[in-house]
Amino acid sequence: MTRAVSAAEVAPRTYAHEIRASGLRIRVGRTRMAVDGLDLSLGTGVHGLLGPNGAGKTTLIRALATVLRPAEGTLELFGESVASAGEHRSVRRRIGYLPQEFGYYKRFTVREFVEYMAWLKEVPKADVPAAVQRAVERVGLADRADERMKALSGGMVRRVGIAQAIVNDPEVLLLDEPTVGLDPAQRMRFRELLQELGTDTCVVVSTHLVEDVAAACTDVVLFAEGRLVFQGTPDKMAAAGGAGHPGDSPLERGYSALLAEPAAGSAQERGTW
Repeated sequence: MTRAVSAAEVAPRTYAHEIRASGLRIRVGRTRMAVDGLDLSLGTGVHGLLGPNGAGKTTLIRALATVLRPAEGTLELFGESVASAGEHRSVRRRIGYLPQEFGYYKRFTVREFVEYMAWLKEVPKADVPAAVQRAVERVGLADRADERMKALSGGMVRRVGIAQAIVNDPEVLLLDEPTVGLDPAQRMRFRELLQELGTDTCVVVSTHLVEDVAAACTDVVLFAEGRLVFQGTPDKMAAAGGAGHPGDSPLERGYSALLAEPAAGSAQERGTW
């Protein structure tokens, strides 16, 4: 006799925060701590990860993708501790990841490449065709789906990278400099896609472009020298700056002002973490 299943048993699991880090330290090389004592909680929404070159943004993204191993502290995804890289297939199935550079076989068509990535992410075989079509349509490449990767422009290849990152409908989406190579119209469409995804996904976008954060992100995580400087809404970040700070917009002036302050002290005094 088949047992009746309650609604509670089949309801999707939810978490207060899909990503949680406490005292997180990540070493690059033998001695340098690229992430140094990070406390951070991120839930559903679009989180813009900002900071100067060398701030530790890419290192943090790679750790969230379970590519790098934490040296100290704790890192949790979906409530599960990530103690070391390579041991969490169940977690990786629920993540979408676009690194700054990704490899591909140039003779693959767009469709073949995204299908291959869906297979690697263990998307059920019966679901793959629809998942691939949906992903290429969302990045505006449905009319190029059967063209070979080697024939695409750099911006189109970047859009294929976004398609493979979302093909498994991830619960956490990690994007490292996703708008590099996109023209203004493509960047606008990408921002719309981020807003759409952020309604039920935890999206982390590492970028140098403050205007992308202003247009698409629900909050900003400002990083410098491996430490959290600020976490809050774009409006709160803009309010931190004034006419005397460098920048062409209120958000850029807020960015400059916050980076000019002592990292830990300014963030705590503002009550942002």
